[in-house]
Amino acid sequence: MTVKANISEIKSALPANVALVAVSKFHPAEAIMEAYNAGQRVFGESRVQELVAKYEQLPKDIEWHMIGHLQTNKVRAIAPFVSLIHSVDSRRLLECINREAERCGRVIDCLLEVHVAREQTKSGWDSEELLAFVCSGELAAMKNIRIRGIMGMATNTDDIAIIRSDFERLAAIKAQITPMFDSSFNVLSMGMSDDYPIAIQCGSTMVRIGSSIFGQRNY
Repeated sequence: MTVKANISEIKSALPANVALVAVSKFHPAEAIMEAYNAGQRVFGESRVQELVAKYEQLPKDIEWHMIGHLQTNKVRAIAPFVSLIHSVDSRRLLECINREAERCGRVIDCLLEVHVAREQTKSGWDSEELLAFVCSGELAAMKNIRIRGIMGMATNTDDIAIIRSDFERLAAIKAQITPMFDSSFNVLSMGMSDDYPIAIQCGSTMVRIGSSIFGQRNY
């Protein structure tokens, strides 16, 4: 199937309240343009250098999402244009994004990445640490970021019960901290090509899909 057909099939199956982020990392500009010409405007990248190169090369009405681990020394490169940073996993990174957003005269939308998977290699806040930080009031001083919701990944396993449990935990954490934010805190970014139907059942409002759109990546 073509990229256009894949996007059409996925979008037709997504509920109206679920946004599609086409994960274009490691895929060439030509493949992204296929998706663009099929009407897709939101794309996710995980490496800053690749994200900047594609931003410069491709149409300017694309919304670029940073979905991979982000180092503080790389924030400046994407601050002028990034639409949403999914992978905010520390107070230090938030402070850096706020600083760079102020320098650009922007307010940058961010998601708080929460670690629920059983692999220790994945990034993210511990749920108790996140709750303490949100309750601390420190976010109020960061005028150039807007927290839109949370993001997370399920354990990499074939056990559907574990995947569902991880997604349910993410949804519960979001529900717990929602009262501490305004109405723009409405994003639950979870679910990828292999598990997004389960994520949607558990309340996801944004899915990050790559291989089901573009095929397997060329590393």
